[in-house]
Amino acid sequence: MPRTTTLTVTSLTLIALLALSGFNPHDRATWFLEVLPVMIALPILWATYGRFPLTNLLYALIFAHSVVLMVGGTYTYAQVPLGFQLQDFFGLSRNPYDKIGHFFQGFVPAMVAREILLRGAFVRGGKMLAFIIVCIVLAISAMYELIEWWVALAIGQGADQFLGTQGDPWDTQSDMFLALIGAVTALLVLSRAHDRQMRQLKPRAAA
Repeated sequence: MPRTTTLTVTSLTLIALLALSGFNPHDRATWFLEVLPVMIALPILWATYGRFPLTNLLYALIFAHSVVLMVGGTYTYAQVPLGFQLQDFFGLSRNPYDKIGHFFQGFVPAMVAREILLRGAFVRGGKMLAFIIVCIVLAISAMYELIEWWVALAIGQGADQFLGTQGDPWDTQSDMFLALIGAVTALLVLSRAHDRQMRQLKPRAAA
């Protein structure tokens, strides 16, 4: 199947899943805030596809991250059924699904940053590349925590479901730590495969 066709089908699938997630969410405002990154990212990916198509690996990671966000938006992170199953299995004191989300918040942006930095020849040294990627991920994570704070100030008590802290006073710190772990894991596990795909990628390949 031609690459453009595959990406079109994937995009339509993502749009269908987005519509399904918003059909009857636990809380409409929370759903919108959680899936807003998906609504922003999809048009940007298509707008830039002609001049800067990404690797298949990156598109797959972005799709997976979008699904994580949509599931969290549908149920709210503290109420996701998978999280309760993990809570029971590991004997945890809280639903850990939001930690999965923050792991992906490091895992996927790390590979996005890596592709942009390498293909744009902004960074060449391997150690410096990893350092800058981790710094970018932590900056994104910190910015997200600031946005959560601003939303909490704006909507007051209604922000509890969006924040998903579940009474954890160290929620912000653990969120950023999970993003850090996600970034380091992505670099260790996917860098070689990512390099191979970038070498094979033609700048304007649509087939």
